Amino acid sequence: MYVSVVLFTADLRLHDHPPLRAALDGPGAVVPLFVRDRGVADAGFAAANRLAFLADCLRDLDAGLRERGGRLVVRSGDVVEEVCRVAGEADADEVHMAADASGYARRREQRLRRALEAAGRRLHVHETVTTAVAPGAVTPASSDHFAVFTPYFRQWSGRPLRDVLRAPRSVRVPPGIGSEELPSRAALPGISPGLAEGGERAGRKRLAAWLRSGLAGYADRHDDLAGDATSRLSPHLHFGTLSPVELVHRARRAGGPGAEAFVRQVAWRDFHRQVLAARPGAAGADYRTRHDRWRSERTAREDIEAWREGRTGYPVIDAAMRQLRHEGWMHNRARLLTASFLAKTLYVDWRVGARHFLELLVDGDLASNQLNWQWVAGTGTDTRPNRVLNPVAQAGRHDPDGRYVRRWVPELSGVPGGAVHEPWKLTGPDRAGVGAYPDPVVGLAEGLARFKRARSRG
Repeated sequence: MYVSVVLFTADLRLHDHPPLRAALDGPGAVVPLFVRDRGVADAGFAAANRLAFLADCLRDLDAGLRERGGRLVVRSGDVVEEVCRVAGEADADEVHMAADASGYARRREQRLRRALEAAGRRLHVHETVTTAVAPGAVTPASSDHFAVFTPYFRQWSGRPLRDVLRAPRSVRVPPGIGSEELPSRAALPGISPGLAEGGERAGRKRLAAWLRSGLAGYADRHDDLAGDATSRLSPHLHFGTLSPVELVHRARRAGGPGAEAFVRQVAWRDFHRQVLAARPGAAGADYRTRHDRWRSERTAREDIEAWREGRTGYPVIDAAMRQLRHEGWMHNRARLLTASFLAKTLYVDWRVGARHFLELLVDGDLASNQLNWQWVAGTGTDTRPNRVLNPVAQAGRHDPDGRYVRRWVPELSGVPGGAVHEPWKLTGPDRAGVGAYPDPVVGLAEGLARFKRARSRG
């Protein structure tokens, strides 16, 4: 019997899945395999929220396969060793998998290819499974990647997308391939209480609702903090329960300014991945150094803890950080504000903030997280590296009546309207009414002056 192994990684779906389709188009049976990568845990990336969402995704994927006559095989350990072991047990001829952008994933792919070839087996790596446009598919004349988004987006927009693939009707799995028990979120400690449900079914349900009632207004409302008018599809893109190719096709089919703005966000995701693919070191090192001499974690310890816990004294920052802890997710505008506050107003190394985000974010994607942090810190691809986002001005613009702040900072629930963004200006009984809400950890003018001094020294 001719057998193919399909290694699922960050593509936990049945709809629009090129590796699965290629394997099923072959002459024999298929082993759908997921390996819980020991290297991810060893590197500290196995955060509770993502493990819980992953558990949902694996259970849903297995259920979908069983409805089609198949099942998911789950193993744990070194990915190369486990794939080769399963391939040997199944006497498989080939392995199919999706391409990835990180240095770790690409080294893992190279190791797997060598190990399979040594055993007389083939590895097929498929592009545009986790991106709409593959890293390196569009490049400027003088470089291996784009360092500025706007010219990248022009070329990205003109790139034809492959067709969307239907989910398979049946999947035939050879007998006798053992599997571990599927993980469950119920067994995991430390999960954010408001964490969303994972899995392809949940993702497609959210996508349908978004296309029906959210997409049209996205261009006008995507920065509305209280309106919660973003798609919230980022966790499903991170785990691959939704296809970015399908999202772009369906948004473009809907048309309009909202669709155009949404497609632009998908392109930003691809942009960061092509940067990381070309410069894998940017996951931990400055893409463009500004020679910063950041405050040390010891010196800034109290400020960092206040930022993490949502008690900086700046309500919009604290609301965002509390949302992150409760949901394992944060509005994109809030991510920009909290990152700017830590890296520029508090002048703390962006890596401290990126690490905290990865500890909690259910959509904690290495490329998007690290390179967005660098963009805000001014060490990445932003063409205005010294811009500083004023949290009070930004709150007035994107949460003008304070609903977002009052939702997440109950100490300020009695402060009406936009006054909630500057509680230090309250007097008398109004000031007493905010209870133990803290004063600002630093004045905005003081923080800005410190940042400018530091960057001028660089």
